[in-house]
Amino acid sequence: MKIANRSIGEDSGVFIIAELSANHNGSLETALETIRAAKRAGADAIKLQTYTADTLTIDCDKDDFIIRSGSIWDGKTFYELYQSAYTPWEWHKDLFDCAKEEGLICFSSPFDKTAVDFLEELGVPAYKIASFEITDIPLIEYVASKGKPMILSTGIAEQEDIELALDACRRMGNNQIALLKCTSSYPAPIEEANMAMIHEFKERFGVIPGLSDHTMGATVPMVATILGAKIIEKHFILNRSIGGPDASFSMNEKEFSEMVKGVREAEKALGQVNYELTEKQKKGRDFSRSLYVIKDIRAGETITKENVRSIRPGFGLHPKYLKDLIGQTVSKNLEKGTPMSWEFIENFNPK
Repeated sequence: MKIANRSIGEDSGVFIIAELSANHNGSLETALETIRAAKRAGADAIKLQTYTADTLTIDCDKDDFIIRSGSIWDGKTFYELYQSAYTPWEWHKDLFDCAKEEGLICFSSPFDKTAVDFLEELGVPAYKIASFEITDIPLIEYVASKGKPMILSTGIAEQEDIELALDACRRMGNNQIALLKCTSSYPAPIEEANMAMIHEFKERFGVIPGLSDHTMGATVPMVATILGAKIIEKHFILNRSIGGPDASFSMNEKEFSEMVKGVREAEKALGQVNYELTEKQKKGRDFSRSLYVIKDIRAGETITKENVRSIRPGFGLHPKYLKDLIGQTVSKNLEKGTPMSWEFIENFNPK
């Protein structure tokens, strides 16, 4: 899969996304500075959310429309939440331009067809389907029909929901799919991260696996990296003190930078399957054990356990030959501290 000029998959590094969400708190300048800070913090991309309160819900205070899910938004109506959190559409071009200037890939989560059409006009290079939209099959079909890479978040998804969403993408001829493990709690308890799903997503569904993370800290992204995640998304904010609906579970620049550092170090630690030693590792074999003369031996005397032993350093014969050497006669005087060699034994061919 390729997003803009960035390859994402088996042979590429983790694609790290800073999620702007509502963390502009109604200020375009804050949004622009957040993009610049995300670049400084090591993000590869910035992600927006493209909706209005009216494209997500209706302005209604009936019981169904009041949030009572045990979240940080309880008591608000859906309309009130989204009216306070949305990113004005007239900002989008400025945000895309700023990201381009900073060398960041910019894309968005659309929440209805009008948002998709709007983002198409801006030349968005990929789409994200938000956790709560994974059941909106008509939306997923419409987004997938645009032929752009699809990143789907699974926060509220059961297995059937995932299968239906993936089928929708593939039915539209779109196989550029990444599936992100997500826990839709804000913030999410680390014990609910369930990173075992990273490998499961890859094997069961044949997609690029990743993580949309709402836990606090860098532990879960680092674990995800080790387990094969190729995309990591985290909410990003200049400073939690500016407030806003998503502030409490968003990372600031310092925290995000530390996470990026941890992820990149985890990538380096992963390495690859390779039994070859580096030059430095080869040098370390000096400290391995090998067979040495530990007591002077005169020519014609027999090798015993008392005069030859496996010790450090590693310049003598391999210890596996000790049994073969015991009972053999040496051809020359050997001083204590001499590394054993086959040339010291007449007419002997090792097994």
